[in-house]
Amino acid sequence: MHLFNPYLERNAWGWQIYPIGFKHFMHLINDRYNVPLFDVENGIGLIETEGDDGIVHDQARIDYHRQHIQCMKEAVEEGVNLFGYTTWGCIDLVSASSGQMDKRYGFVYVDMDDEGNGDLHRSKKDSFYWYQKVIKSNGEDLD
Repeated sequence: MHLFNPYLERNAWGWQIYPIGFKHFMHLINDRYNVPLFDVENGIGLIETEGDDGIVHDQARIDYHRQHIQCMKEAVEEGVNLFGYTTWGCIDLVSASSGQMDKRYGFVYVDMDDEGNGDLHRSKKDSFYWYQKVIKSNGEDLD
């Protein structure tokens, strides 16, 4: 039985998006174990397609990461010993949980769908350029 908070946004697969919960969890782990933390594989599966201009305009992915990175920064300011962060994943791939290709994870689009249609070309999504800027600024520029 899945219990969903009706006030939280969810993706197409029902995953709830809760950056403040992410921050709370970092505090919980930090307080409980008192060891340095490294967040790995933070990300969101979304349904995305290339626009007429050949670019995936994935504002929802940018918003997701922006909110989670902001909550991470706040947690660090509040004393959480977090020393690293990585996203899941950098390029679209077959979902390990569902075997789907239509569930997009990355900053780079791969032209393939669940039925095997597509030529596998890659293209950088809007989030690619946004995250590049975030990395260059060490998380300071989240706009």
